[in-house]
Amino acid sequence: MYDLPSENPEEPGSPDEFHDLQPQLLSRTLRLSAYAAGQWFTGADLNLYYDSAHPQWYKRPDWFLAVDVPRLYQGDLRRSYVIWQERRAPFVVVELLSSGTEKEDLGPYAETQSGDLDVISQTDQPASTIAPPVNGQALAEKTPSKWAVYEQILRVPYYIVFSRHTNLLRFFQLVGGHYQEQPVDPQQPRLWLPELNLGLGVWQGTFEGVSRLWLRWYDTQGKWIATDTEQALEQAEQALAQAEQERYDKEQALQRANQAEARLQQVARNLLQSGISIAQVSQLTGLAEHQVQQLQAE
Repeated sequence: MYDLPSENPEEPGSPDEFHDLQPQLLSRTLRLSAYAAGQWFTGADLNLYYDSAHPQWYKRPDWFLAVDVPRLYQGDLRRSYVIWQERRAPFVVVELLSSGTEKEDLGPYAETQSGDLDVISQTDQPASTIAPPVNGQALAEKTPSKWAVYEQILRVPYYIVFSRHTNLLRFFQLVGGHYQEQPVDPQQPRLWLPELNLGLGVWQGTFEGVSRLWLRWYDTQGKWIATDTEQALEQAEQALAQAEQERYDKEQALQRANQAEARLQQVARNLLQSGISIAQVSQLTGLAEHQVQQLQAE
């Protein structure tokens, strides 16, 4: 990890702000009850090195989750994710479609200009051997596409693709060594990952001041999981509501106490008017004699 480059200055950066905010929302709403705290890692736009035979080959998933790995690598923040050191492939990968990335991200499911499904090409297959020599010269190997790396090399169990332009959520599951697209209800686009005891869906809301459709995790009850900021705000609102309720309860208790005191004083006045002595009234009502005297003087 320390020897391999963590970024390529010649590569273009994230194409838009959505590619920065959406991974943040995915990480900040992720709650994994099935795994111990600190035993998973999420990466966003991080170099993922996948082939020890070609250590310079990498992909940069928009977001991925690896489980059963420590949050930190040997106590340090990761510069990249190196498969032959981590020994754990990502469990979930999310790609956010950009202009021109459909073929790279969707492989055989990418649509051509005619609308037909594309046919996977040789460059989409993992390059594991050097091409046959031509005129005595070996051809340079072509790096496989993201689709081929996720499906055939890393064998990522769940692959999710989302387009911010069409708000279309596509869900692929590794079945028999190949990805099969799973149905997603277009009216309520949600999917469930049983191993994580967690679901992912399309949520309409505001995140970091931007209102739109976002990918967001939800729990077993179908409720959207709050971010750390939302949790803090919710806790503050609950504390404020509790303090308001306690203040109200105290006011009500004080009002009841004042009403009870007024009734007791009226009883004492009635007793005094009937000719009972101050000492007797004090004994009957529990009021101090000076309080009874004051009532008599009023």
